[in-house]
Amino acid sequence: MAGVMLTTARRAPLSLLRARWRDRSPGLSAGLLGGAVAAGLGLASCALLVTVLWISSPYPDNGPGGALHVAAALWVLAHGVELVRADTLSGVPAPMGVTPLLLLLLPVWLLHRAAREATDPGDGVGVAVGAGPRAGAGTRLGGGGDRDAGPPPVSARNAWAGVVVGYLSVAAPVVLYAAGGTLRPSWWWVVMCLPLVTMAAAGTGVWTAFARPGGPVGRALRVLPRTVRDLVVEPDARLGAATRAAGAGAAVLVGGGGLLLAVSLVWHGAAAREAFVLLADGWPGRFAVLLLCLALVPNAAVWAVAYALGPGFMVGTGHVVDPLTSDPAPLLPPFPLLAAVPDAGQGTPLHWMAGVVPVAAGVVTGWFTARAATAGAAVPAGVAATAGACSDAVPAGGEAAEAWSWRRTVAAAVVAAGLCGVLVALLAALAGGPLGGAALARFGPVWWQAGGATLVWTGLVAVPVAVGARAWRGRGITAQVPAVQEGEEGAGVRRWARAPLPSAGRWRGRDGGAGAGVVVGDPQGDEDAVPFGLYDEDGDGDGGAPRDLPPADSPAGPLRGS
Repeated sequence: MAGVMLTTARRAPLSLLRARWRDRSPGLSAGLLGGAVAAGLGLASCALLVTVLWISSPYPDNGPGGALHVAAALWVLAHGVELVRADTLSGVPAPMGVTPLLLLLLPVWLLHRAAREATDPGDGVGVAVGAGPRAGAGTRLGGGGDRDAGPPPVSARNAWAGVVVGYLSVAAPVVLYAAGGTLRPSWWWVVMCLPLVTMAAAGTGVWTAFARPGGPVGRALRVLPRTVRDLVVEPDARLGAATRAAGAGAAVLVGGGGLLLAVSLVWHGAAAREAFVLLADGWPGRFAVLLLCLALVPNAAVWAVAYALGPGFMVGTGHVVDPLTSDPAPLLPPFPLLAAVPDAGQGTPLHWMAGVVPVAAGVVTGWFTARAATAGAAVPAGVAATAGACSDAVPAGGEAAEAWSWRRTVAAAVVAAGLCGVLVALLAALAGGPLGGAALARFGPVWWQAGGATLVWTGLVAVPVAVGARAWRGRGITAQVPAVQEGEEGAGVRRWARAPLPSAGRWRGRDGGAGAGVVVGDPQGDEDAVPFGLYDEDGDGDGGAPRDLPPADSPAGPLRGS
């Protein structure tokens, strides 16, 4: 030990300060850093793309400063902010408000990831499961029950606020810098869109990190009257099922719109190629046009959705294109995606076939609603009540749920149609906007028309589909329920049978010995119980034809519908 020098390990001052700041307000410092990094990554991506195009351009109009101003304006545009072009031939500033939806995904995804990572307490374990927005409740994933082994759980409020403040602290100087360029952001749209997109994307990140708690949604819905809340939201988690059905319907709509766009582009392939050649000469310019077309493909798909729904979209002020009539502006700029606009004239049966898209979306919405309506129906209410004597007859934690009534199914389908209309209206509002003044001031679908048409189409199709599919799935659902047949005194021989759900008749069991009698499907029971394995078709208690039973050694297995 003579050659060993004792030393004391000391932490660096910066590390100690960071640890104290984290312990004082867990999640806030990580959120600030994550938000700033997310904004920097998005800005760097736009700057890299614009710089590469500027370097490769044979005739650059401006120097590096102009390219950086364009990159900053492009990054601001990605948040839905309308830009204003100052150097026009007429001298009148021209707005440019069509946000490329593919470009919008970049900041949303970065903010979502930053918010999720900000909820990590710092030990690489993850956030508390079931903790909700409050710190200190629940057990962290992989923590092994030792809650004192790592940093304290992160508060959802601190993580969200940190990401939002960190992101906006970088966005503010970028907006000021972009205001000095040729493409200047509109201050009204900056104040409205930039914070809204930031807060919404960060909120979804924190919400998913805490396992999507329903408390905030429930508190927001308390403003509804009790009768409306019981019909639409409670019980059975109908709002969540309606949201999933609405998402499926909106996905079918957007996918169908993309298919219509592809078919129209192929049909007008010659015009699209001609527009592509006229816009650019040389591979750098054509590459830039190709990137712009790819960024606007989701916008064009939403336009096609509005076309299939009936209201159509506007291609210039006062010029509407819909399945009945097509009236595009006569002097449209040459652009490959605009070549897919139907030619001027009356619609034909070929154009009317676009209505298949909203019909398919309504069918999918109704099917998802029906599946949710029958998902919890493992056994009928009577079976669940009487088979409770057998521990494996019902799921742990309570009785099996019943299938929704047709009124609840209709309410869920209507809510799903309304949510689908809201989603389409939001997409339509983001996909359109002005591209200049005069005839170029109105481009894209009208959001309230697209949303209303979605509500009508989806509601008219989804409601009957949901009710019919619920009845069909309910008739086909079966569940395994235990039966007690006649055996030794005081003990029954357990066998298994298939009980149809629902049915006009009922399965009934008979006493299998003292202390082991079970009447399945009839909570009250009587002395004239039909032997188990006989199905009473009309429910009058006189029995019916015997049914084959599986072997006595059939495994119990969990209860679930099929």
